[in-house]
Amino acid sequence: MRYVPFVMIAATLLTGATALPAAAITNGSADGDAHPEVGAMVADRPHADGTWTYCTGTLVSPTVFLTAAHCGEKGQKTAKVTFSSQYKPGSALHSGRFIPDPRFNDKSDLHDMAVVVFDQPVTGIRPAQLPAPGLLDRLKAEGKLTQFTPVGYGSLAPAKKAREEVYHYTDTRNQATISYKGMSKRWLNLSMSVKSDGSTCFGDSGGPNFLGGPDSHLLVATSISGADDACKGTNYDYRLDSQSARTFLGKYVTLPR
Repeated sequence: MRYVPFVMIAATLLTGATALPAAAITNGSADGDAHPEVGAMVADRPHADGTWTYCTGTLVSPTVFLTAAHCGEKGQKTAKVTFSSQYKPGSALHSGRFIPDPRFNDKSDLHDMAVVVFDQPVTGIRPAQLPAPGLLDRLKAEGKLTQFTPVGYGSLAPAKKAREEVYHYTDTRNQATISYKGMSKRWLNLSMSVKSDGSTCFGDSGGPNFLGGPDSHLLVATSISGADDACKGTNYDYRLDSQSARTFLGKYVTLPR
């Protein structure tokens, strides 16, 4: 199985090299107003199917939006973000500086973090909570890592067509539940282990994985990659309670101790 960044399709879309757009939540449901702090990055022009969004992220302070470094093109300096639950042309946009973790290398998934620092604070939306250092390690030791809630604007469940996966995009914020599978120093591995579980897909890159059920706003990991193109396998998510992540994030937000 391939281990691919969820934005790979979207990146080529922005150059017009493919007919596919960016991707969403498999086996999930519309998020509505459940997580207004979750937004999407918006392209300068529509994709071939008429949709606009290409990556997901989360407001972590009134002026800081957290996403994935691989969501940016080489040399990208700015980005536009929407927090609309279903983006349409004319929806409110927030512009800011796109700043990837300087340690990120597009040949590796390590340090795959970026922030958009807005020109003006976002009002009317409460930022997500960030974890204390080592939180997931402590919860693992206590046997309390069970369920997570990923949220994103990516592709809905792909369908087979001529032996290829076809992805369907709606510019809509969706959510799902997903189960704990394993963990390493920097990565959280989540997978669909029960029939009610869902998964992330192309276009959910940079989006949040909240600890616990759908009412949670505690952001503990960001979606980076998956184990299959059908978006039904293991998700590999970047832990935000690690020292590596905190080294970058601490430059832009005040972190819990």
